[in-house]
Amino acid sequence: MKKAYYTLNDYFKDKFHTKIVKLSLDGGFTCPNRDGTLDTRGCLFCSELGSGEFAGDTENVFKRTHSSIEAQISAQKTLLKSKWEAPKYMSYFQNYSNTYKPVDELKWLYETATRDESILGLAVATRPDCISDEVIDLFESYNEKGIFWVELGLQSIHEKTVECIRRHYSMALFESVYQKLLEKHIDVVLHIILGLPGEDRAQMLDTVAYVSALKPFGVKFHMLNVLKGSDLETLYRETGFHVLTQEEYVELVCDALEILDSEIVVHRVTGDGPKELLIAPQWIKNKRAVLNDIDKVLRCRGTYQGIYSSNKG
Repeated sequence: MKKAYYTLNDYFKDKFHTKIVKLSLDGGFTCPNRDGTLDTRGCLFCSELGSGEFAGDTENVFKRTHSSIEAQISAQKTLLKSKWEAPKYMSYFQNYSNTYKPVDELKWLYETATRDESILGLAVATRPDCISDEVIDLFESYNEKGIFWVELGLQSIHEKTVECIRRHYSMALFESVYQKLLEKHIDVVLHIILGLPGEDRAQMLDTVAYVSALKPFGVKFHMLNVLKGSDLETLYRETGFHVLTQEEYVELVCDALEILDSEIVVHRVTGDGPKELLIAPQWIKNKRAVLNDIDKVLRCRGTYQGIYSSNKG
């Protein structure tokens, strides 16, 4: 039975009539927020593992090594064999900024990651300030070959929040790069974090409404995770800022889905940090319970994705 929102699995089944599984790969990237170009501390919520920790596939992210791309693909396919019968795959460069190398190196990494015949596409997570015109041209070449999208960590549209989390790029830059990607017909997935320090419900839903109006290919919703080794951990221990309860988060995600354009693919409605690093919230560990509660609340409300979207009609 399909959910009340448009999941990535439903998108794959509708368009490709098959199960497609993402393989999270480590291309040895860093980030301008870490190498001193913009900062050395990373974003407020990142631990040393980078922004991939609570974006899903956490076991692979936490245990990743800098082995060759081919070895990583082989190991993950072996691991997933018991879970799905003969699935197809997408290579996913997830942690840190996966365009933050010279274009020739990017091309080699992306080519290596898509060489296997069972891999139908490529996804690349990065920052808008790490996307040059040459990188967009490279994206376009993969767009023509198969499934391709780029993921951008927008997180919030509010100036005070993005200063607090040390995002270090402006909304003007984001909008400029987003428009360039749109003009090249490159699919974009935007990340939103719910529960960022200092934001109330209205502000979080303002970000969702903004994203809905942009009509990207996809969106990922994340609950803010407080992870060991992040500066967010220090802030949490010093100030005890409010971390959303499971009930608050579920209600908020349902509110967000109701105002989100119905054609936007919802790639994720929750994400859990590695158990070894997670400080709060502990309830996020039970991902199945969170997903079930979201389904339950939408059923009780009798609502669905896009029912209150301003893009309707």
